[in-house]
Formats: sequence, structure tokens, C-alpha cells
Amino acid sequence: MPTDIERILGYSFKSKAVLKEALTHKSFAGEHRGVKHNERLEFLGDSILGAIVADYIYNECPHDEEGVLSKIKANLVSRRNLYLWGKQLNLGQFMALGRGELATGGRERDSIISNAVEAVLGAIYLDGGYEAARNVILPWARTQQLTQDVQDYKSVLQEFLQQRGPAVPEYEIIQTVGPEHDKTFTVRVSLHGKELGVGKGHNKKQAEQAAAHHALEQLKTGR
Repeated sequence: MPTDIERILGYSFKSKAVLKEALTHKSFAGEHRGVKHNERLEFLGDSILGAIVADYIYNECPHDEEGVLSKIKANLVSRRNLYLWGKQLNLGQFMALGRGELATGGRERDSIISNAVEAVLGAIYLDGGYEAARNVILPWARTQQLTQDVQDYKSVLQEFLQQRGPAVPEYEIIQTVGPEHDKTFTVRVSLHGKELGVGKGHNKKQAEQAAAHHALEQLKTGR
């Protein structure tokens, strides 16, 4: 009988062990002797995802040169996009995390979620082969824009605010969590002291973009 995550993925594993490994973070394995974590599967999934996405883009963009195709691919499989996909799949709620990660918001951390997406794809490939992985990846890829550049939400927000009068939004780091090599920044964007939006990212730039995106969503819906 399929588990909740298998129903969400649309794929039933023959080996539940490989699925369990894909959803096990190294922080959990470090606290439980003999437990495998998902970094090897992440390595495999990254390559499988890259191959399937490259084939998809190659066929969808028949007139673009190699340099353009490479930029489209890099954008499509960016950490930000994989994080958003992982959030849609609710992967964070299925992850086995160590106590430290749980205490510092690991279930929402972009690096953990985006890496877990790759690990799950690697697990699907190991369990069911290339076609199984392709059947999970392609429906997602078809929902993505084939563009070279990630949208600059900070510039869009600036333009949106300036249409209403002179305005310079301010960005402020309000929280930093995680180890030195894997920090998550939380940034607040404000205007005249009023909070417009909050966003998280693996670095300050990503967090500012996420905050600007959140602010735009709030402003455009009148919240």
C-alpha cells in the first residue's frame, strides 16, 4: 500500500529502504549508528535530473544555441526551483532530521529540501529505472518557464513602489540559523518602517529576493 509521500510523488517504491534513505538527513544519521543518509542519492539524483531536463529543453528549444540551453537548464534546476518543488511535495514533513536541525527549523530549510528532491529522484531511478524518474520529473518540468534568468524581484518591487511615489525599500537580516557552511538567512523588507514581506535563502541575496517576492504578492493582493 503506497505511503503518503508515494501518493504525492505518484510513484510506489519496490524498496521502501531506498525511499527511507532518500528522506534521511546526515544530521539524523549522525545521531543513529548504522543509518544511511541521503547524500549519495543526492549526487545520483542531481545527474539524473540534469540528463532528463537537458533532453526536455533540447527538444523544447530547437532554435537555441548551447550557451542559451545551458542557462535555461541552470535556471530550471536551480536550488530555488528545487526548493519550491520540494515545498509543493511537502518533503520537509517527511524528512528524518537530527535534534539540532529540528530545533533550528530544518524542515523549512531550503538546502535540506532542495537536496532531498535530488535524493528522492536518485532513489526513484535506483528503484524503477530511468523511465520511472522521467515520469516524475517531466510533469514538473512542463510547469516551469524555460527562461535564462531568475526574475529580479527586488527590481520589480522597486518599480512597483515608485509608481506610487518616491520610495526606497529597506532590507534587513532578522535571523541567521544553521552551521557556518549551511546557513539560512531570514530577511525583512520594509518601507518607512512598515514590514512589506519576509523571505528566506541560503545567502543574503536569495533571502532578499524571496522577501521582495513575498512583498509583491502581499501588495498585489491588497494584504
